[in-house]
Amino acid sequence: TPIFTPYTDYFCSQDFNSGVKPGFPKTIKTDDPGVLKAARHSVEKFNNCTNDIFLFKESYISRALVQVVKGLKYMLEVEIGRTICRKTTHHPLDNCDFQTNPDLKRILSCYTEVWVIPWLRRFEVPIIRCQ
Repeated sequence: TPIFTPYTDYFCSQDFNSGVKPGFPKTIKTDDPGVLKAARHSVEKFNNCTNDIFLFKESYISRALVQVVKGLKYMLEVEIGRTICRKTTHHPLDNCDFQTNPDLKRILSCYTEVWVIPWLRRFEVPIIRCQ
C-alpha cells in the first residue's frame, strides 16, 4: 500500500503554511539534514540485515515526509546502490564509491520509515522495504 498519496499535504486548517504539526505528515526537502541522517540510518540497517558482501549507500532521495510523533518520524522513498566497499573492511560509507562493474552494480528502490527521538539520541528504523 503506497504511503504517498496526492492528499497527503492537504489539511483542514485555515493556516496552511504553519509548519509541522503533531500527527500530520508534511513534505520536506530531500536535502534537509534530518532527511539525510534518516536515509543514512536506513542504509546502515539495510546493510546489517542483508548478506550481501558489499555495502550499499543512498544514491537518491525522491520523496520525504516528516511527522511529529514523540520525536520525528521520517518517511522516505530512496534509491540505494551497491558500493565497492566490502562489509568486512568497515569503510565509512562516505568513502565508498558506487560499483561500476556491470556484473556487480545493483540499484534498489526503497521505502523506509525512521523514528528519531532527539532527546534520547535514538534512531529506529522499523520499516525498510527494497526492491
